[in-house]
Parts: sequence; C-alpha cells; structure tokens
Amino acid sequence: MSHEKLNVIIADDHPIIRLGMRELIDSNERLILVGEAACSQGLIELLEQQAADIIITDYNMPISSNVGNGLQLIEYIRRKYSHPEILVLTMISNQLIISRLYELGVTRVIHKSQSQSAIALTLSSIVSKLIYGTQKKKASKADPAKLEERFASLSPMELDIVRLFVSGLTVADIARSQSRSPKTISTHKSSAMKKLNIDCDQVLLEYYVRYDVFRQKC
Repeated sequence: MSHEKLNVIIADDHPIIRLGMRELIDSNERLILVGEAACSQGLIELLEQQAADIIITDYNMPISSNVGNGLQLIEYIRRKYSHPEILVLTMISNQLIISRLYELGVTRVIHKSQSQSAIALTLSSIVSKLIYGTQKKKASKADPAKLEERFASLSPMELDIVRLFVSGLTVADIARSQSRSPKTISTHKSSAMKKLNIDCDQVLLEYYVRYDVFRQKC
C-alpha cells in the first residue's frame, strides 16, 4: 500500500473549530493539512491554488464572494471540482437542506455537536474509501454472498447499531439516541461484529466503503 498522504483543506470562521480539525488531521498518518480558510472566498482561493483530496468546510461562513455561502458554495465547489471528498460541518438540522447537500455530492454531513472521536471516525471512513477506491488490494476480500448471510443473522437492534456507528456516531451517541446505556449498546455492537466476523472498528468501516452489501443493508 502506498503511504502517500491525502491533502486536506479546512474552512471555518471559528478558530477553535479549525484547531480541532487540525488536531484530528495531524493525528491521522494518512492525512496532511495543506490549507485553511476562514470564509467562502478564502476557500475558493485555496482550491484554485492547491489540489485537495478532502475538503472539510463549515456550512455557514461570512459571505465574502460572488459564489455565496451554504448550498450555493457547495454547488459551486462540486461543479468546478469533482474530485475532492466534501465533509460539511454544520449546526443545522433541517433535513431538506441535509438531503440537498447529499444530492449535490457531499460525502458526509456532520453536526458540530458530535464528539471529536465521531468526527475522527468519519475521517477514517473517508480515508478508507479513497484508498480502496483508487488502489487494488492484495488483502483477502470477503465474499459478498457470505456477508449477506452474516447480515441476515443480525437482530434488528444489532443492525441499527451498526448502521448508526458507520454513519459516524459513537457508542455514547447511539446510547443517547436510543435511550439505552452505553454498556448495552457496546454489547450489541460487539455481538454484531462477532456475527459479521469483524474484529475491529477500522475493518467495520473498510467493509462499509468496499462492499455494496453493507451500504444496502445500512
């Protein structure tokens, strides 16, 4: 496997958010930060100067360009730059807007209230997607038919927990959303991973980005 790093650009008008993203990027050996912006115009200028594999951008920033902000900005970026994966950070919860972001080609929408570990997990899934999407692996691949059988063995609760986990939520996040204890969620998650013959979270994410059967079931 090549150890070439993936270029990341971050854009947010809050310095603390940029600091947090910078720390997450620095902690991932596959990523390198190549630029930061505090407004939409700054992000556009960066993209004109620096190639990026991943763009992490706020949804609402000071409007300082003709391109605008929010959906207009994302639409412009995706129209002009088809290559980068786009991770949108936001405080909005409007499902119509979130759905439109995905329609525009955004890779993931992350609510800013999510924990750093949840965002780190999302970044890891994007990295895996890029690596496995551009390189042929010699590692053994799971048989999709067997994966189908394994998924069929999951209980509705286990399947739901796996779905939420690969969407970027932590065990604690899932526990809160399900009104259950973290221990209960962790037990169900461990049971599901055992049935799927997956021994770690990273492999779980890799299966998610590599096999359609996983996406279909989740």
